[in-house]
Amino acid sequence: MPSFRVTRRVAHSAENMFALVADVEAYPRFLPLCVGLRVRRRAPASNGRETIFADMDVGYKNIRETFGSRVTLDRDGLKILVEYIDGPFRHLENTWTFRDEPGVNGGHGCRVEFFIDYEFKSRVLGLLMGAMFDTAFRKFAEAFERRADEVYGRGGAVAT
Repeated sequence: MPSFRVTRRVAHSAENMFALVADVEAYPRFLPLCVGLRVRRRAPASNGRETIFADMDVGYKNIRETFGSRVTLDRDGLKILVEYIDGPFRHLENTWTFRDEPGVNGGHGCRVEFFIDYEFKSRVLGLLMGAMFDTAFRKFAEAFERRADEVYGRGGAVAT
C-alpha cells in the first residue's frame, strides 16, 4: 500500500496551520489535483471535536474522480484525521499533527507532520493515477505552506 510522510518546520503557529488545513472549502484554490470540494455536513461533538463529511473531486487531464471522507478536527489536540468513506479507493487515511516550537530564524513557528496511506480499488486506476498522486502528495506540504504565507504573511520553513 503506497504511503507518504513529511515533517516540516514552518514559520507559522500550530493554531494557524491547524485552521488553514481545517478550512477544507478553500482546497480547490491551492491544492494540487483538487478541482472541487463539497461539504456534505458538519457534526460538532461534545468532546470538542468537529467532524466534517466532504466530497473531494480530484482530476488530472481527462481523469476525474470523487471520493468521500470523514474529517475529524481535534482543535484541542491540534490534530486532523481524514478517513475514507467512498470512491475509487480501497483504503485512504491521512493525519495531520501540529506542534508549536521555536520558529525559523528565532521567531515563532511549528512542526507540521503529514502522513497518508492509500490503495486504489482498481489496479488500472492505480497505474494511471498512482504516480500522479505520489507526486501531488509530495507537493501538499509545500502548497499548504505557500497558502499560509499568503494568509498569515511571508515566512520561511525548514524541511526535516
